[in-house]
This record gives sequence, C-alpha cells and structure tokens, in this order.
Amino acid sequence: MEPNSTGVLERELSAGEKVLWSGQPLDGLRLRKQDAFLIPFSLLWGGFAIFWEAGVINSNAPFFFRLWGIPFVLVGLYLIVGRFFADAKMRGKTVYGVTNERVLIVSGLFSRNFRSLNLKTLSEINLSEKSDGTGTITFGPSYPIFQNPGAGWPGFSKYASPSFELIERVRDVYDIIRRAQSESTK
Repeated sequence: MEPNSTGVLERELSAGEKVLWSGQPLDGLRLRKQDAFLIPFSLLWGGFAIFWEAGVINSNAPFFFRLWGIPFVLVGLYLIVGRFFADAKMRGKTVYGVTNERVLIVSGLFSRNFRSLNLKTLSEINLSEKSDGTGTITFGPSYPIFQNPGAGWPGFSKYASPSFELIERVRDVYDIIRRAQSESTK
C-alpha cells in the first residue's frame, strides 16, 4: 500500500470498511498499444494542419482563413505531444483502492471524480499482465480503443470500463480482489 494513496481513500470509506490495497498508476510518459495508430494519425493531422496554416499565412490570405486553421493546429499539437503530458498528469492524480466491500477509483485533473464498484456485483474482471509484473485490471468488458482514454481524446473515459491501469504487481492486486470478492459473498 502506498501511504499517500490510502489517505485519499479514507474519506470515501464507510463504517467498518477496511482498505486491503491502495496504489497509483505508474508515473511518467508512457507509450501504449493505441499509439501504434495514434502516432501516425497525429503526425498526419498535425503535419497537414501546420502545412495548411503556413501556406495560408505565406499567401497573404484573408484574416478569417488565418484564424480558421489555428484550432486544427492546436488539436494537432495536442495529439502529437500534449496528450502524453495530459495522460501523465491524469495518472499522477489517480488513486486506486480495494476494500473488503468495494473497488475504488479516485481521479480527475480539474475536479474530483470518484467511482465505487461493489465487489458482490462485479461480474467480469480482466487481467492484462506484462512480463515485468505491471499491467491493468479492467472491471467489465474491455474495448481496446477505449482502454486508455487519456492517450486519445479528452472525454473518452466515459465509454471505458473502469480499470486499475498501469499498476505494479498486478497479479497480486488481482488476487486480493478475487479473495475479497469471494469473502464478500459469504
């Protein structure tokens, strides 16, 4: 258990509820499976937008046309570079927890988002583990395009199943969840 992550979860606990595990996703800039698609797409989008905007500026086009390309350039820059920093910042503000009753996820860049999943009603738990022991636990169906909402476009997280993403010793955490789940149904 990480000490600062347990403190974030304390205010969400009900009477008699005990934290069995708490943690945070790995920090720093990370490449994901989706980047195999998103990097080429972002380079095409951003490259075209910058090329178009530079052409408009150099041709002395009307002011409206100069303004028209700016949002496309900004989106391109976000897709090329900004999304990696947004994802890292979001993971830095995310805390996961497993209690004897629930799975807890606290996240949010600009506001606090809290998700609580009752262990008794969790029907599908998916484990994705890498050779170094890190991985992701997804609670519910796993849709690859939405697996990492922060890596793509803001707002996609509402379509993704809740998950403990990029955690260390993922198999141990998975076992804690399964044990707590079997204890909660007794």
